[in-house]
Amino acid sequence: MTLPGDAPHPGDELFWLLRRTLHTMRRDVRERVDLSPARHRLLRTAARNPEPQRQTALAAALDIVPRSVTSLVDDLEAAGLVERLPDPTDRRATLVAVTGEGRAVLAEADRQRRRHAEELLARLEPGEQAELLRLLHRLVDDADPC
Repeated sequence: MTLPGDAPHPGDELFWLLRRTLHTMRRDVRERVDLSPARHRLLRTAARNPEPQRQTALAAALDIVPRSVTSLVDDLEAAGLVERLPDPTDRRATLVAVTGEGRAVLAEADRQRRRHAEELLARLEPGEQAELLRLLHRLVDDADPC
């Protein structure tokens, strides 16, 4: 905690600035695509796999409890972005597959995210952009995976 008169801690400032940047990017994408961050993460995770996935596999990949995946899949299914399919290897299980509409929404979200990132980076000179990216890579590439 920073007290009045104390200099901000660099780690706190880094966290706040990165969080604020990502928040504005997510908000911008959400306003244009109407997809909450949680639904976006689930949709992206499901789309990365070429085959439909069980909800338990999606929950594990997202590091959330399976019941949370159920409500997210319900919402995405109601929006026509995913569909549930019977699991051919287990009659009791269902698989989640991304629909064509879901892939189109992800593609639009990607376009919006790239556009917003380009707008942010445009505030910097080309050398500053390269330096920012170099420094962020240095922080991330050497870090343990989350």
